[in-house]
Amino acid sequence: MQHLFGVFLIIVSGISFGTLAIFTRLAYESGVTPITLLFLRFGIASLCMIFIMMVKKYPLPRGGILLGLALMGGLGYVGQAFCYVTALLYASAGLVALLLYLYPALVTLLAVIVFKEPLSKLKILALLLALIGTPFTIGPRMGGKLIGIILSVGAAFIYSVYIIIGSKIARQGTAISSSTVIIGSAAIVSGGLVAIQGPSFPATISGWMSIIGISLISTILAIVTFLAGLERVGPVTASTLSTIEPVVTVVLAAVILKETITPVRIVGGMMILLAVILLARGIRPVQDIGSAST
Repeated sequence: MQHLFGVFLIIVSGISFGTLAIFTRLAYESGVTPITLLFLRFGIASLCMIFIMMVKKYPLPRGGILLGLALMGGLGYVGQAFCYVTALLYASAGLVALLLYLYPALVTLLAVIVFKEPLSKLKILALLLALIGTPFTIGPRMGGKLIGIILSVGAAFIYSVYIIIGSKIARQGTAISSSTVIIGSAAIVSGGLVAIQGPSFPATISGWMSIIGISLISTILAIVTFLAGLERVGPVTASTLSTIEPVVTVVLAAVILKETITPVRIVGGMMILLAVILLARGIRPVQDIGSAST
């Protein structure tokens, strides 16, 4: 029963993360800028995480671990999230979500390069699937400007580095505490960027509702259910089930944003997701940081 409940929690997490691109596109329609959106997202989310910390009486990490987590949040998480949400200005939500899921393949490559992990036949097959599936996913019409595609791949690359570095840092603290420091640091850095650039808050009620949706559903609910599910099903099953995230984004983008899903893009997306599943099932995964992809 615990395992089944864990599966349910991971699916809820994947669905929650899958709404991020949709909420972001809706928020942009109200005039909010990427930097302001990130500040509101991380600011609201960090307050909720701090509340959870206080209720559960979790201690904050200290010393070098605290500094490492702060750098991960202020540089890695902000950088990845900025590339992701900015890409949505120039490319379709479905395309951005699918390209982000190149990160497991990139993590595998980095693990081979940095940690000298052996490159098995299964890993090679998965990497080839991801490599071949990428141009299919982009498609001949691309579904957006080149800058959007570059930012999407950039988000996947930054997240890959984030996971590799985090595998050495975050395992020394609890997932909730690590996530709180990472999100809080992201809030501080994005707040500083807003102070420099100037804020551009949503001009409509629907825009504010989208921001709240990003903070509570796409961030807090997504992270908490992922952590709770991870404890019950383990990292391999959790990683595999999390591939529901881009599927949810693509479907919601078609229904809500009226984006077109071409057969070629479906084939490419399926190849990338198959590569993710093969990697999740065939290798010992690098420990995540208490948050999923976005």
